[in-house]
Amino acid sequence: MSTKKYEGVFPALYACYDDKGQISSERVKAFTGYLIEKGVQGLYVGGSSGECIYQSKEDRKQTLEAVMEVAKGKITIIAHVACNNTADSQELAAHAQSQGVDAIASIPPIYFHLPDHAIAKYWNDISAAAPDTDFIIYNIPQLAGVSLSVKLLQEMMKNKKVIGVKNSSMPVQDIQLFRDQDVIVFNGPDEQFLSGLAAGAIGGIGGTYAAMPELFLRVRELFLEGKMEEARVIQNDICRIIYKLCSTHGNMYAAIKEVIRIQGGPDIGSVRAPLAELIEADYAICREAAAMIEEAKKKSC
Repeated sequence: MSTKKYEGVFPALYACYDDKGQISSERVKAFTGYLIEKGVQGLYVGGSSGECIYQSKEDRKQTLEAVMEVAKGKITIIAHVACNNTADSQELAAHAQSQGVDAIASIPPIYFHLPDHAIAKYWNDISAAAPDTDFIIYNIPQLAGVSLSVKLLQEMMKNKKVIGVKNSSMPVQDIQLFRDQDVIVFNGPDEQFLSGLAAGAIGGIGGTYAAMPELFLRVRELFLEGKMEEARVIQNDICRIIYKLCSTHGNMYAAIKEVIRIQGGPDIGSVRAPLAELIEADYAICREAAAMIEEAKKKSC
């Protein structure tokens, strides 16, 4: 199977709300178009950055439909479909397939610590609801409370639709471990994008990419050219920007959405409770972050 369509920089799409905090299809479409124009290779829809844990199935379907209206046939779309029960996850998987996404993805079930055989059944049941669509395992142990093991991955590889892992665990070594199982791996932690590429990641899916897609695209370009020192300089700038974005009282995604507005990008609202909105003091931090991004972009040219 050709995996070329999964190579590159895949921003994790942020939730797009109207002024009343409801999903706005128009804002989703505007934001999708904005990211396509930036030159990204794909989008990851309905994941952590999309606030999926705080959204209904209808919210998530509405978002994906709006994305596909703009992006279908232009870039690769991966839809995260996991809910904390199998039936709802299957419903979202079937819906994603009906929309023509390239792949679906899923975290393991959260809260209860299930044995590997139960997690495998959950993932296989979801995959069965979208039998014509590639399946990507989302490994994010620091939030899900479950780590993907090589043994569990080997069990999942019996399912021919399983093609890869979105790896958000912090050890870069995990990328090599999973790559040895003959799957593609996306780097998850944005702070180690360059390290992930060096370890064999096919690309990256990240929660801060949409705030500074030019920087991540440039790191990958330099990496492919073998210009590691130049790439490392930009990666260091990216890390410092992320630290700044994480320093607000409000949630990081609220800060990023403000940064995008400062940059002249679309207004996609704030975040949904219980995520914290920005307070007055945060706006100065957002302006600092936006300035840091602009300076890094000038340096990287």
